[in-house]
Amino acid sequence: MSLLAFKNMIIDDPFKIMDSWNETIHFCDWPGVSCGRRHPRVTVLNLTSLKLRGSLSPSIGNLSFLYVLKLQNNSFSGEIPSEIGYLHKLKFLRLDNNSFTGHIPSNISGCFNLVSVVLSYNMMVGKIPAELGTLLKLKQLSLVSNYFTGGIPPSFGNLSLLDTFSASKNNLLGKIPDELCQLLNLKYFVVNENNLSGTLPPCLFNLSSIVAIDVGTNHLEGKLPPLLGITLPNLEFLSIYRNNVTGNIPVTLSNATNLQSLIASRNGLTGKVPPLGNLLKMRRFLVAFNYLGKGEDDDLTFLTTLVNATSLELLELNTNNFGGVFLPASVSNLSTEIIELSLSYNQISGEIPRGISNLKKLQAFFVAYNRFHGEIPSEIGDLIYLQELALLGNQFSGKIPISLGNLASLTKLNLRENNLQGRIPSSLGKCHNLELLDLGSNNLTGFIPSEILELSSLSEGVDLSQNQLTGFLPMEIGKLRNLGYLNLSDNKLQGQIPTSIGTCVKLEALDLNNNNFQGSIPSTMNSLRGLELLVLSHNNLSGGIPGFLKDFKFLQILNLSSNNLEGAVPTGGIFSNATVVSIIGNRNLCGGVPELDLPACIVEVKKERKSGFPLKIVIPVVSGLIGLTFIVCFLGIRQFSRSRKPTPTDIPENSTLRVSYQCLLRETDRFSASNLLGVGAFGSVYKGISEHNGTFFAVKVLDLSHHAASRSFLAECEVLKNIRHRNLVKVLSACSGIDYEGNEFKAIVYEYMDKGSLQDWLHFTTQEKSESQEEHKKLGFIQRLNIAIDVACALDYLHNDCQTPIIHRDLKPSNILLDENMTAHVGDFGLARFVPPAIPNSSANSKSSTGVGGTIGYTPPELGMGSDASIYGDVYSFGILLLEIFTGRKPTDEMFKDNLNLHNYANAALPDRVMHIADPILLQERDELGMKYKVDDNTSSAGDIFLSFLVKVIQIGVSCSVESPKERKQISDVVGELNSLRKLFLEQAYPKEKVISFNLH
Repeated sequence: MSLLAFKNMIIDDPFKIMDSWNETIHFCDWPGVSCGRRHPRVTVLNLTSLKLRGSLSPSIGNLSFLYVLKLQNNSFSGEIPSEIGYLHKLKFLRLDNNSFTGHIPSNISGCFNLVSVVLSYNMMVGKIPAELGTLLKLKQLSLVSNYFTGGIPPSFGNLSLLDTFSASKNNLLGKIPDELCQLLNLKYFVVNENNLSGTLPPCLFNLSSIVAIDVGTNHLEGKLPPLLGITLPNLEFLSIYRNNVTGNIPVTLSNATNLQSLIASRNGLTGKVPPLGNLLKMRRFLVAFNYLGKGEDDDLTFLTTLVNATSLELLELNTNNFGGVFLPASVSNLSTEIIELSLSYNQISGEIPRGISNLKKLQAFFVAYNRFHGEIPSEIGDLIYLQELALLGNQFSGKIPISLGNLASLTKLNLRENNLQGRIPSSLGKCHNLELLDLGSNNLTGFIPSEILELSSLSEGVDLSQNQLTGFLPMEIGKLRNLGYLNLSDNKLQGQIPTSIGTCVKLEALDLNNNNFQGSIPSTMNSLRGLELLVLSHNNLSGGIPGFLKDFKFLQILNLSSNNLEGAVPTGGIFSNATVVSIIGNRNLCGGVPELDLPACIVEVKKERKSGFPLKIVIPVVSGLIGLTFIVCFLGIRQFSRSRKPTPTDIPENSTLRVSYQCLLRETDRFSASNLLGVGAFGSVYKGISEHNGTFFAVKVLDLSHHAASRSFLAECEVLKNIRHRNLVKVLSACSGIDYEGNEFKAIVYEYMDKGSLQDWLHFTTQEKSESQEEHKKLGFIQRLNIAIDVACALDYLHNDCQTPIIHRDLKPSNILLDENMTAHVGDFGLARFVPPAIPNSSANSKSSTGVGGTIGYTPPELGMGSDASIYGDVYSFGILLLEIFTGRKPTDEMFKDNLNLHNYANAALPDRVMHIADPILLQERDELGMKYKVDDNTSSAGDIFLSFLVKVIQIGVSCSVESPKERKQISDVVGELNSLRKLFLEQAYPKEKVISFNLH
């Protein structure tokens, strides 16, 4: 039966909808299924938003009476079967918000009764088939956010009933065909974010039915038709954003009285903005980044006509040629609904009117780089919803209003490059959401208020440079733990650099140039490992240059010039490049690289003091002590070895290899099938039980008929004898000998892992598990994150903490084993290799580092092109593994073909569609979190927090698995990022539990 065949293609059904699809219930009564009134034939299949996962069965083509097929908001993948073309009665097809791949079947033209086709938000490719132009009853065609290429088919001009065509966020090319001008019923034409070119068809603006046109972010040229407002009386939305449209804004625009949004930013528009008095419904008027205005006094008169638009929310006029005076009446009487007013980068003069406080809902006010003057009105402090205030680059004078401290929602305050005077008001310390504070290039005096430095919200930066600030830098600076940059240069600050600055661990730039700081560079700055720029020049600093600066791997510019520093200049790290290090003006420095042109350091040789112990006596005594220490340690180790309990299958030194084989044979019940744990490329793994103490162990028996098995055995033994880490599988013993049939026998004995492999947990099959076991195998978000951190820690150890770095080369779920505490251990080092030392001027490649190796899907792409294996290959494998852990999809899934792989699949989903690719188990957890925890009204829900962290994890996986090895993350950085995510997730997603109550009125 077709419906049962459909059911069989569903691999995950978290709501168990399909459980009732069985023969005990008539199929017309199955959930999601509707039948005709006269005959028991399926007419509707509606399985919307059920988190179903699987592929669409070709048997769907057998439902010949089907006229509604709705599968949107699920996780279907694979191609749309061509059999869908057999559904001649189909009217409504909705497959949006899934993960369908492949092409649109050309024989969809067989569904000649189609009225609506919605395939948006999938991963489909290829050209839009011209055959869609034969569906003469079609009214809606939506193809948003796929990977379609080619042009818009001219055949669409035949779709005389079409009212909606939406194909934004694809890779469409070519011109907009003139044939579309035949669509006299077209209301919505949306093709933004493509690569369309050519001239904007003037005839498109003659379709009086048009309600919305969005051609933004393309490469279109031409001009807006002069009669636009007359020929489009129903126009509500017009976007030509980021194109090459030139000419004037038509004077007739005001005739389009239904217009709510004009988005024309980033074009080449010129001339003056015409009166807009009739646009009473206008909500968004965005014309930034053009050439509008002529720098004349009447450029802004159109603002007076906008006063009638009482619903206006966004007004963006920035980066044009507007001149004239900022008229108080025009601004003060604008819509009280306005949330953004942007006038930056023009030639506007005048003062900010006190009536600005009338704009009660204003969230962003930008007037940067104009010719404003006068004082900043204190009434700005009444705008309690204001989040961003940018007044930089003007001629404002007077003091910074104390009332700005009332702006509790303020995140960015930028007043730099004005003529502001007086002290920095301590009231700014009440702006508890402030992320950026820039007051640089003014005439501010006095101390730096400690209240400001207690704002832990400051994360982007603080710039107080080029003022006349005095006093000490308060110790409270250490409370800015999240600060990105700090610029206090060109002031009159004095005293020592506070040691507390070492807690500002997120700093990327620190500039204290041209002050009066004294004392040594504090050792606590050793913690500022993220610094990219460090400028301490033109102060009175003394002491030596800290050696830890050479270990700052992100540091790009270091300026310590014009101080009183002394001693040896470190070598290595940034000090190896004299072009990015400035130390001139420190008279007592020496050493360093030759390019610094410093004198050599003089090593002072002290006179030998007379001693009662001549050197020829001291050396034998010291040697004797070392020897004695060695003997004591050796005896202690030997005693410990004798006294410790034997581990499973420990092989005594006097045992023969045959005995060891015999022991393993007994302890595994002759390697019985019941003890078989798994089969790998080079052998089989069995479970055993120790005869000594009854503990379990695992033994890998090598299949020596495989030509590489012996080499794998030797490689694994060589690697594992040199390493030990909590997240690596522990090797207990090894056996190499002859079995009872005279065949060579090799085996490695490992610590047993109770919970099996990560493969078992991610990809268990419901057919093999009982319902209780299936529930047991569900991994939550934090469990997956813990496993990922464990694996990353293991790689970090192999790459960075071993005497010779080790490449694993075969990282995949089946090689990640879980102990009873669900701690992950990386195993199977059969392909592992030591990273060979670099051999200058040698063209010989080390055999130990070449060869493709690994497993398809996890092997980095560079190995297939002949490159040597490297630690970056392991990082790639980890990235793919991380994506697999959180999406539940193998990199070898059938859906990944035609240049679509797990990396691209995840990258395309960032950031808005991550929940569409997440493992359905995680979707369930998110929903449960959202219901279990009630979070304050001013914060995101626990479910939203869950989603934000999932996005961050996927971003890390994508960053690790990029094609270029050099662009991949360092595994040590990954460990830090994942640990930070875990900490924040536990703090934010699991707040203190509250009782949830529902009030019914």
